[in-house]
This record gives sequence, structure tokens and C-alpha cells, in this order.
Amino acid sequence: MTTRNRRFHALALPVAGVLALTGVGVATAASAPRVSAGAQAEAAATAALRGLTLEQKVGQLFVTWVNGKTADEVNPKNQTDFGVDTPAQVIAKYHLGGVIYFNNATRDNFDDPVQVAKLSNGLQQAAVTSGAHIPLQIAADQEGGTVTRMGAPATEFPNAMAISAGRDTGRATQAATILGRELRAVGINQDFAPDADVNSNPVNPVIGVRSFSGQPGLASDFVTAEVKGFERSVAATAKHFPGHGAAPTDSHTGLPRIDNTEAQWRATDVPPFKAAIAAGVDSIMSAHIQFPSLDPSLEPATLSKPIITDRLRNELGYNGVVITDSLEMEGVRKLHTDAEIPVLALKAGVDQLLMPVHLDLAINSVLSAVKSGDLPMRRIDQSVLRVLKLKFLRGILFSPFVDPGKVMKTVGTPSSLATAQDIADRGITAIANDAGLLPLKQKPATALVTGWGVATTTDLAQKLTAHGTAATAYQTGQTPTDAQIAQAVTNAGSADLVVVLTNNIATYPRQTKLLDALQATGKPVVAVAAQIPYDAGYPTTVRTWLATYGYITPTLEALAKVILGETKPVGKLPVDIPAGADTQTVKYPFGHGLTW
Repeated sequence: MTTRNRRFHALALPVAGVLALTGVGVATAASAPRVSAGAQAEAAATAALRGLTLEQKVGQLFVTWVNGKTADEVNPKNQTDFGVDTPAQVIAKYHLGGVIYFNNATRDNFDDPVQVAKLSNGLQQAAVTSGAHIPLQIAADQEGGTVTRMGAPATEFPNAMAISAGRDTGRATQAATILGRELRAVGINQDFAPDADVNSNPVNPVIGVRSFSGQPGLASDFVTAEVKGFERSVAATAKHFPGHGAAPTDSHTGLPRIDNTEAQWRATDVPPFKAAIAAGVDSIMSAHIQFPSLDPSLEPATLSKPIITDRLRNELGYNGVVITDSLEMEGVRKLHTDAEIPVLALKAGVDQLLMPVHLDLAINSVLSAVKSGDLPMRRIDQSVLRVLKLKFLRGILFSPFVDPGKVMKTVGTPSSLATAQDIADRGITAIANDAGLLPLKQKPATALVTGWGVATTTDLAQKLTAHGTAATAYQTGQTPTDAQIAQAVTNAGSADLVVVLTNNIATYPRQTKLLDALQATGKPVVAVAAQIPYDAGYPTTVRTWLATYGYITPTLEALAKVILGETKPVGKLPVDIPAGADTQTVKYPFGHGLTW
């Protein structure tokens, strides 16, 4: 055993000591448990719970961000957010149950996989050597595609809808297995994925291609496949209960109201969550949505006992961890104060509270509610037991550390990258080919890539060039001006082929003006719905449409090969595409997909 591994093993000894009290031992890959995993988890969680103070119990119910790329980084944002200097001090101060990593401008925990592994080890060290001595859930939103926190050199997979377009659940399990394995290699032991929403509303502004399908059967099959893949390495999380797919607004910025009947909910939204539960999903994330037919009080689902306890717990029989969506989101903050929200969520039946705006306020609100009798101690214990059982079953309690020296033997391997490309190749869907343009009679010498996306148009142009067609990029954004449209037409004059990328025509309809202007040049034009496939349903003179369901690197590689005739499209629509804004008329049905 190396010096580093001896140190990590020693740090985990407090947890091992707790497990020894159960009399059932610690399950390992090399030693079969003497009793069932469920019984071991129950015994270990019960033993660990006995040693926790009220403050330590409540801390286990919270998951938050930390600011910094190492556990000991002094970051002024930590003083602002938590009143301490370093991420490790945040863990020690609040006895946290978990943290969540981000890669955005304000909360960036990612440089490279080895750095992330070291950050994870540092945070786990802080957890097991202070307070409760309980290792952390370390989470990330690694759905694939649009919602990816750890990008290259890690393996990048397409959005859920692109995977289901390939109609191969085995490949979905492969994708989730690789994602989970790479996350675990860097110390992330919980993935807030897969998305179990059924995207039944074509203008849903926040789910879209993150959903596997607009049909519950297909969504259920792929949710099951991914839960099984993720949970080979990490805890999986099905989201967002009771179903966010019909929402007309974004719960990040408002409180969506879904007016579907209870019967519609049971037929459409419930099946993927039932499938996830049947597959043994470790946790389920709640949605900040109003659903009057399920709770006439109009409480957001996150704070609704009729939805969380009556529907999810009692009716669907789910006894795993329920975690809120981010409590920073406006959807949950419209009706209640930040002090009220965590208490109401726990009363509703939630177990873990994700990213409260003011962590100190949130924790103290829960502590005060317990001390006053407003929240019974048995309710706290119930949730802490669920959290501890999850940590046992996923190996977090007895194996929280990773070896940074081995990270790159797992992350972004050639075989994993090849699998990702294979899955991306199967997702490209040919929606319309009315002019018989594809496959091209011969490979064009030059091409113009225009439309939406600075990086996307550039990257696709580079892919086409690498495949033998000299391509240039001219991006016009989601709202092309008359001047930009005119310039695109000018640029098209010297191209043998024009490829136009669109993104959300429903909200940005001027993209159709660009399409029509380019079609009028007489040049061969291929339109590509580069995000949601519904763009292909809007009226335009362009008669050739492909859908990619996203724009990560493997997807653009797959698109370039289809355009140039090197591969055939095999994807099938996972949704109905309506006739533009007329959502009652289906233009291209579920299952449609051309090939040649």
C-alpha cells in the first residue's frame, strides 16, 4: 500500500469503526456480505445515526456548492457565502452531507480531472476528520450534452434525446456506465441524472433534449437503462418529480404551472419515475412546479406533502432519498421566504436540501424548527437514515477517496471516446429530404456553415474541412439581422453547399428569414435543428432537414459524416414534431426518420 493510500485508509477508519459496530462487516468486492446489502445498509446507517448530534444530523440533509479548486484554497466568495475561507472549512463548519461541483463563471471547480480528484479527496478528508466523521456525497449534473460539468478530456456524450433517437437501450447503459465510471474516478459519487421528464410540451424552455422522449414508454426504457449504468459506479438521480416535461416556463426564473389532469399525469409523467424506482434508483429530485390536479394548494411540488409523500412515497412506494432541485431557483422562492423553504420541504417528505441561497439561515431554520417541536426529531432521523443508507450502498461510507495517479487511466480513454462517437453517429435524424438533395451526388469542394452558434458553426466547418470539403463559418446568432442575412447570402455565392444551423425558432423566428433567403440563392441548402428538433416543423422554403439534438464534438463529427455521405442517418424521432406553432397538428410523427 502506498503512503498516500495508507493515509486515505486511515482517514476512513472512523467510518469503518462505525460499520464495525453493526456486526455485519463492510461489504467489499472481494468479500460477499454475510447478510443482504439492504440489511447491511440499515444496520450501518442506524449505528452511524446514534453517534450524531442534532447539528450533525441536520448537516447531513444539506448539499451546497463550494468556491475553489482545492480544498484549502482561500477564496473570498467563501467568506461571502459561508463566513469561512476555504472549501474544507465549509464542510467542517456545517457537517455537510454533500457538495455539488460546477464549471461556470461564478462557481468553477474544474480545471482537469486530476485536479478534481485532489479536490474531492481534500473535501472528504475534511468530512471524515471533523464533526460527524461521515464522508460526503459529491455530486454533479452530468447528464451529457447540454448539461455537462466535466468536459474534455473526459468522455462527452450527446443529450438524452440524441441517445434515444438511436433506439438502443444497451448503448444508453454503456453511456451511463462510462459517465459514472469517469465521475467516480475523480471522486464524484453522485450524478444528478438521468432526466426522467417526458417532454410533452414542444415549447418547454428548460427540458427539451434533456428528456429522452415525448412518449412515456420510450422515456421509461431509456431511464431504466441509464439508472442501471450509472449505479455501477455512482448514485443516480431521476429528475424532476412529478414531471417537468409539460412546463410552459423555466423554473429557474419563474414558477411554472402545469394544468394537466391527474389522469394525464398518470399516463404521461409517472411511467419513467416508476421505471426508475423499479430499477433501484438511489435518489429522486423534486421539481419547483405547481400541479393543481395533484395539489390544489398550488404549493411548488418541492414543498408539497400531497406530491412528495402521498404520491411519490405512498403511491409509488419510493423510500430512497428525495432531494430538492436547487433552492436558489425562483420557482421555489415565489411563495415563501428562504427561512421557510427548508422546513416546508422536510415537512413535505424531502430528505436533502440542495443549494439554499443562505446556507446558515437554512440550517438554523431547520434547527429552530426541531427545537421548537415544529419538526419532530423522528422526521429528521428518517431522512438522515435514508442519506446514510445511500452512502453505504454506493460505497461512499467505506471508500470515499480516489487515487489521482490513476485518474487518466479511466477518464477519456480511446475505447470510451469511440463508444461516444458510435452513439452520436446513431442519433442523427433525417427529418425531410423533399428535394432529394441527400445523399449528395458528389462531395462539394466548398461549403458555408452559417446560422446559430459561434463555436458550433466554427466547429462544424472544421469537421467538414477535415473530411475533405473546405468550409468557412459565418454565424448569425438566434436573431439574425437584415445585414447578417445579406452577408450570409453573399458568402453563399462562393460555396457549393450551404449548411444552416438553427436553435429554437419558436422563440427566435427570424431564423426562418435566413433560411428562406439562403434557399432563394439556388444553392443546395441543408437545415440542421442543432438543439430541439421542433425547429423542422416551422414553415420555410428549405426542404432538407436534419436533427442532431445537440452540438457536442462527437455530434458535429457525426453530422459532418452524414452531410458528406460518409455515413447514413439512422436516428428516429423520439417526439412528435408539430406544424410550427400549431401544436395540435403533427407534421413529423414520433418514430419518423429517413435513410438512404
